[in-house]
Amino acid sequence: MSTADSESRPARQEDPCRTREVLDIVGDKWSLLVVRNLSQGPRRFTELKRAIDGISQRMLTVTLRSLERDGILTRTVHNVMPPHVSYELTPMGKTLRQATAPLLEWSTTHLAHIDAARATYDARPDTRPAQPRP
Repeated sequence: MSTADSESRPARQEDPCRTREVLDIVGDKWSLLVVRNLSQGPRRFTELKRAIDGISQRMLTVTLRSLERDGILTRTVHNVMPPHVSYELTPMGKTLRQATAPLLEWSTTHLAHIDAARATYDARPDTRPAQPRP
């Protein structure tokens, strides 16, 4: 089969290369932090913003829309005064949380070790950036 034939053919659902799309979700630091925060139940935008250190309002909006599009969370508009919106994990989102919990726990457990390894590596003379030439 030629390259032109494979490009014109629609991607099949079971195509292993499509897993890259799922890994993009898992590999995104903001997505995993949102999923972790929603594992405790529905949250409003401002609650998520306060809970996720360093995320901008725009990035949180983009992340929430992406996760909603992928079926990981639902967005519910509450008709109260004042109106508000809440976000909650879908059943599929809960399984993502279960699948990624060990990774998040591992990162928390090993963060100090990683910081120490980076400091040691960065202090080595052979890893310092080259000095600019005059």
